[in-house]
This record gives sequence, C-alpha cells and structure tokens, in this order.
Amino acid sequence: MGLERIRHRLRFHSACSSGFGSCLALEETEVNTWLKVSDIPSDLAETAVTIGKFDAIHLGHQALLAELLDVAEDAMLAPVVLSFANHPNSVLNPENVPLPVIGPNQRAYLLEEAGVEGVLSLEFDAELAGLSAETFVTRYLVDALKAKAVIVGQGFRFGAGGAGTVDTLRELGSKHGFTVREVAPVLLDGAVVSTTLVRNALDAGDVVLASEMLGRNHTTMGHIEHGLKIGRQIGFPTANMERSAEGYLPLDGVYAGWLYAGTERYPAALSVGINETFQAVPRLIEAHILDRDDVDLYDKLVTLEYVDFVRASAKFDGVESLVAEINRDLDKIRQRLGL
Repeated sequence: MGLERIRHRLRFHSACSSGFGSCLALEETEVNTWLKVSDIPSDLAETAVTIGKFDAIHLGHQALLAELLDVAEDAMLAPVVLSFANHPNSVLNPENVPLPVIGPNQRAYLLEEAGVEGVLSLEFDAELAGLSAETFVTRYLVDALKAKAVIVGQGFRFGAGGAGTVDTLRELGSKHGFTVREVAPVLLDGAVVSTTLVRNALDAGDVVLASEMLGRNHTTMGHIEHGLKIGRQIGFPTANMERSAEGYLPLDGVYAGWLYAGTERYPAALSVGINETFQAVPRLIEAHILDRDDVDLYDKLVTLEYVDFVRASAKFDGVESLVAEINRDLDKIRQRLGL
C-alpha cells in the first residue's frame, strides 16, 4: 500500500472526490466497527492489528496504517484497528481530557477510505486501565482479533501503568504466535507530528499548518439548523451548523473554505466563534456560500473544509462597518480559493 498511497486516498476524502462517492456518507460507512468483543464475528479471519487512539488520522497515524496494510497484504491478513471510544485520560487524568481532532463518524470514514476492514473501538474504563500487559494481549489481540501481526508506534506502552513496552509485546508475540513491527514517528520541520500539534495549530488558526500535518484539509461535519437569520437580514445568508458537529473548531475567526452537500461543492466564507457585533449569539460555526442565495441546506448533513485563515473575530461599531468588512473578506476568500 505505502504511505504515499494512503495520503493520496485521504486527500481524495478531503476533496470529497466522486471516486469515493459523497463525502457525506459518513453514517453509511462499510467498515466493521465493534464496540465490544462480543460484537466481533466468530468467523473473523486472522488479522494484522494496529493500536492507537487515531483521534486525528494525521501523518503519523497514516504511517501506521500504511504499514498495517502492507503487512496485511503480504501475509493475506485482514487489516484491523484497535482503538478507544474515549480518550484514556478520561480515566487516567480526568482533569486533562483533550478534544479529538475528528469525531467518531469522521474517523470511521477515514479508516475505511484508507483500507481498514474492521475497528475494535473499546470503552476505556477502569477495568481496561487495570489490565496487565499479558491479559490485554491475550484478551484482545489473540482471543478476540486472532492477530498474527501487530503494528505499533515507536515507544508504544500498554497494560496497567504503562508497564508493557514494545519489547514486552515482542515477547508476548513469540509466545502467542504474532509478529511485531515498530513504526518510526513522522517528522515535520523536525517536530514529531502528533494530535497535540495539530490541535495547537488549529487553536492558533493555522489551518494550513494543520493540513500539512493531516495530509488533507481539516473539516467539520454536521447538520444545518435554523439560526437567528441575522446574516440574511444584512445581505449575507449563512448556514448554521449544529452544536454537536464533529471536527475540532479552530480559532475564532473567518476562513476561506468549501461547503460540501451531497455531491455538490460550494466556495464559502466560514465563520467560527461568538458574534461580537450582535448580542445573545453563542459560539458557533456558520458558512456563507459565495454568490448564491438559492441553496436550501436546512437539516442537511454538510462538511465544511478549512482552506486558509482570513482574519480574527472582531466587534464592529455597526452594521455598515460589518458589511464593509464582510465584502473585504469575500474578496480575499475568492483570491485564496482561486476563483
């Protein structure tokens, strides 16, 4: 498969290429997702398994997936991901639980596009946190997933207190009949690509840097709901995304981007944050489709793709100054999108 092929396929996802159908078919993914061991079919083929949070599917995660698929293809194994439905810190360090960069539906779709056939997504609870390294291996890798190859990142730790190392995993592999491969981290400008760095870039509004670490443009996905229609009143109708949308929200501000609805793609101004000019408007994300006012998106599932940062949020003295700034924003957005 190779890392470049993985990146190529996931870039197609970002652009919602017709080669993979609608980018919004996230609720109809065909990848098998098992939330507990009893969900796994008894006739599951022998597998190659990679383990991790996969909460961004950044370049480091993609390197693991590329190795997983190469090993699976060579050994005629089913490629499977073992991950977690919640961040381990929700148990280990409840006061510091970072938000994922992508939501569960986004993750399932990206893993499917990469070529993964199954995902065991375990609830990380006190019982799981307390398992010994060997019990974790026998219960999940050997008995549940019939693993014959296991792929992990450099410095991988597992088992109660993180007592298990890659060497521990190799010893258990020799005992239980699976091989182990350790994948080196991916570096960008000398820094290890990680979910934390992607999140930091988004917090700074640097969606271009985030896209470099993700290998695709960052997106937010959700249904469009009725808002206060303030934008329409001043000549710039917007589509307001539901608060439960998936995909980490970047720094409050205005972004150049695209809105995908079904098989359609529209150039859009994306606004994230609290409306500083009008009162009683909570933090949200809304999109204004450029040069169109006839697109009905209410209750539809859409994806918003961030291309570039335009400006930070600001409070304006009145409607006239706001409208003037929006027009300047739209000119910049047309330029950034190459329109």
